[in-house]
Amino acid sequence: MKLFLDTANLTDIAEALQRGIVSGITTNPSLLSKEEKGDFHEHIGKIFRLIDQYDPSLPLSVEVFTDRPDDMVEQTDALASRFRRGNLVVKIPIGWDELRVIHALRQRDVPVNCTCCMSYNQAIMAAMAGANYVSLFWGRIRDTGYDAATVVRQVRATFREWDHPAEIIVGSIRHIMDINEAFQAGADIVTVPPKFLRPLCQHPKTDEAVRQFVDDFQQWSR
Repeated sequence: MKLFLDTANLTDIAEALQRGIVSGITTNPSLLSKEEKGDFHEHIGKIFRLIDQYDPSLPLSVEVFTDRPDDMVEQTDALASRFRRGNLVVKIPIGWDELRVIHALRQRDVPVNCTCCMSYNQAIMAAMAGANYVSLFWGRIRDTGYDAATVVRQVRATFREWDHPAEIIVGSIRHIMDINEAFQAGADIVTVPPKFLRPLCQHPKTDEAVRQFVDDFQQWSR
């Protein structure tokens, strides 16, 4: 059971790494577009340098920014050439032509996170092609009227039956309960936006109890 941080913001990444609560970082083109404009590879390099300060083994998933399979391979080659490290994971979306890309990358020992999976069958096909991770989009699955928890449970059961090494990542998190339910459904990893990390630690009754302990001690010690 692991938490990944879903962001490209350097401040948010540093704050999470300082607390030792995340086991990896995931990014995508939309997240990168929210940051200050600059060179794509330079920004990824800054994230890697932050990771190196705390735990150089933490994986960083970097997504291709094209819908052309040949360009996906070319972009992956550029990333692998620039960042010669084992914790670089390339995100490839699910699709018929994309399976060829996933298979080719895995034959070259490039770790792959197959992203944008919305169904049981998509996750299974990604795993068959050799993806190290399959990313199921919890919120978007629910948007289509399907029960996201059931999809995750079904994929988990099949991977367990096959003894398949692929890990299930659940993304598209919109509420705290999405995180809780995703873990309960069998997700290996839930990747969350930074805005959820602080609330995961909070509860009004915790604040009440802490205030009472401090107030009672101060009264006793006067």
